[in-house]
Amino acid sequence: MNAPLFRDRRAAGRRLAMALGRFAPMAPVILALPRGGVPVAYEIATSLHAPLDLLLVRKIGAPGNEEYGIGAVIDGADPQLVLNEEAMKRLAPGPDYIRAEMHRQLAELERRRRAYLGERPPPSLSGRTVILVDDGIATGGTMKAALQGARKARPERLILAVPVAPRETLETLRDTCDEVICLATPHPFYSVGACYTNFDQTDDEEVQTLLHHAEHALATSQSASHSSGRDEAPHPQDT
Repeated sequence: MNAPLFRDRRAAGRRLAMALGRFAPMAPVILALPRGGVPVAYEIATSLHAPLDLLLVRKIGAPGNEEYGIGAVIDGADPQLVLNEEAMKRLAPGPDYIRAEMHRQLAELERRRRAYLGERPPPSLSGRTVILVDDGIATGGTMKAALQGARKARPERLILAVPVAPRETLETLRDTCDEVICLATPHPFYSVGACYTNFDQTDDEEVQTLLHHAEHALATSQSASHSSGRDEAPHPQDT
């Protein structure tokens, strides 16, 4: 097995931020898949002076077999339901089951969002450049649902950004976004964790801390920018 590609998630995020620098003028929204995507996305958000938020995804399991996903609920200003059409045709769960599961998962998403972000509402993605970030992708099932849900929120541009993923998995996701930015596609691909020297679990406290720090950094950056604009005298050619 080759040596790990990244020291830890934040180191991967700093490298990914350099690859995403060209999107900074578009004032993007950075969305992280928690929990492992948050340290990566934090580095991107602070580098691009962009807001950092979460995209929470909850699987809808089949009747009698919750581990078998037939769809997913994605949170946001306008929560979305994404269904696996093949699984729906095969299992044909009734609309009442889907409706009940959707409400149940939405309640859990709201609980988790409140735990991480308090009363801060999810951002509107309509007309925005959105960069969706995780610490890596293996099979791509959750990421595909996340991209489909984000797409339904009508962003102007939807970018998938990850440090590492199998090339074949990325190919299955390209149709669900406008651009894919991935630093490494090792072959053979063993696991996301094998690509990191330190792949310790990201806990809730770290997620909350990084979200708070990102919010503070953005506010400081915006305040400095406004102050600079007020203090700087116009050049003759600007008048």
